[in-house]
Amino acid sequence: MNVPENFRYATTHEWILAEGGTGTVGITDHAQAELTDIVFAEPPPVGKTVKAGEVAAVVESVKAASDIYSPVGGEVVERNAAIEADPSLLNTDPFGAGWIFKIRLANPAEVESLKDAAAYREQIGG
Repeated sequence: MNVPENFRYATTHEWILAEGGTGTVGITDHAQAELTDIVFAEPPPVGKTVKAGEVAAVVESVKAASDIYSPVGGEVVERNAAIEADPSLLNTDPFGAGWIFKIRLANPAEVESLKDAAAYREQIGG
């Protein structure tokens, strides 16, 4: 399983890549593999404020609908329209083109409380 070293991970299988005061959020390779073929994605609206652990987005696969949680608190500043048009990007490039939303970090220190790559690999048995 692909687990980039410079990302942080929530126990609920979301990742964040924080750069400055903004973070890009998506689901992990493990999560997309568990969901199988993703057929629908609804990123959160720009301007929505979320807390860490709060539902921010929804994806549906051929197996089930799943809530996507925000790994940190803040305000959504961008949503990935490409995954609405082509939800399979979440399967084919979960750490790249398949990102879900960008968030202005309310508390940048929250990112540090998330799992690093080694801890996340341990969680998923990798």
